[in-house]
This record gives sequence, C-alpha cells and structure tokens, in this order.
Amino acid sequence: MCSRTTAARRSWSVAVAALVIALLPGRVGLPLGEPRLHSPARVASATAWCLSRRAVRTPSRSAQLANVRFENTDAQTHRFSPGQCDLVFSRFGVMFFADPVTAFMNLCVALRPGGRVAFICWQPLRENPWLSLPLQVAARYITLPPPPVPGAPGPFSFADPERVRTILVRAGFVEIAFEELREMLTVGGGASLDQTVQFLLQGVGPTSAALREADPAVRPRVAAAVRDALAPFHTAAGVRLGSAAWIVTARR
Repeated sequence: MCSRTTAARRSWSVAVAALVIALLPGRVGLPLGEPRLHSPARVASATAWCLSRRAVRTPSRSAQLANVRFENTDAQTHRFSPGQCDLVFSRFGVMFFADPVTAFMNLCVALRPGGRVAFICWQPLRENPWLSLPLQVAARYITLPPPPVPGAPGPFSFADPERVRTILVRAGFVEIAFEELREMLTVGGGASLDQTVQFLLQGVGPTSAALREADPAVRPRVAAAVRDALAPFHTAAGVRLGSAAWIVTARR
C-alpha cells in the first residue's frame, strides 16, 4: 500500500453500507473479518482476523475496546469453534482466498445456524475507472502483463456474480443476494494530485503491478501522462473517480 492512512480511508461508506444490508431489522450480527470496524462499541463483541500483521497491529493499538479482539491468522484455515459467530463480514478481502470454496466452508462452520455472511468485492475492472483509467494511460508506454487466469486470487476474482453464487452454494450457503453499489471514490483518501499519482503507480492496483516489471526509464513518462489524465477529476476533496462493487449477503 502507498500509505496506511489512505488505505484506511479508502471507502468507509462502502463498509457501512454492507453492514446496513446485512443487519436489517430482525438480524442480530457480530461484525467480523476486516480489521477496520465501524463503531465497534455498539456491538456485543467482535473479532477481526487478517493475514497482514500490520493491518492487525495498527487498529489493535487504537481501538482500546474490551469487546474487540484482533488476530493475525488466515480465515481460510483458521480452526473456528462451530457456531461461534452470528455474522461474518469482509471488506475487499475474500477475493484473495487461495481456495474460496474451502474458505467459505470454513466460515460456514464458524457461523451459527441461520448466521449470515456479508462481504464487499469489486465489480470488473472496466466498471472501476479509478483503476482502469491509469492502466489505459500506462498501456500507451508499456506492455501490460497478460490478464490473470480466470478465478485466480486477485482484486477482481469475485467480479462475476454467477461464480460467486456457485462458490457460496458449494460452501453451504442459501439466500444469496447481490446489491450493486456505485459511488464516486476519493482516490488515495483525498491526497494531492501528485500524491494520488504515486498512490496508483506505487501502491495499489494493476497499474502499479505492471510498472514493477517495466523499464525504469519509462516510469516518469507514465507518471506524467497519468497525472494529466487525472487532472480533470481533481477537486478540493481530491481525485474523484467512479467505482463499482458488489455487496453480497448469504445465510447459513
């Protein structure tokens, strides 16, 4: 990531929207999964699991709440106590499971009967200009790597709702629903234009991955071209571009 601050800011509203849908009246939930929780003092208790030690360590220091725990572990292989959770929640994390069917089967074990899973995942790259625009610009100067193998772990591996539905059905979930969420994203958390370019070229997304394999001599030209492309979208709040995600809910 380009910085911890921009990563943490990336889209609070998206995370809250998923929880609102998952916790409609009559559903009591326990938010789990993503280390950055919204208003954790309002829930009975919560445990966050994440592979990243840094992602777990940072909120652990700042939360200071007795009812919130943070654990550095892999939810795909973690040995959950059967039925220990009312709700499992993930914000842009499930797309990176090495074996998503096995992972969701494991999460199904963690849920009580009738418990719910709610997660947010990206729609296809073409529906996310905040990532596709800089990649299109970079393609004028460098050869892009081949697209990932369909279904391989990555930010867009859950973009196809039918694939996601199949995964959840095989894992034992029912009442699977998709809610489309489109919003203008403040890229890089409201940074300056130059900082946003750095965020996209050295931090997150397919453009930064492509540049790591490119000739270092061409990188300044790519950066200048991306800056020019982003300039019309720069506002007082930062660079604002469209994003598209799925909010997915299901019941055990």
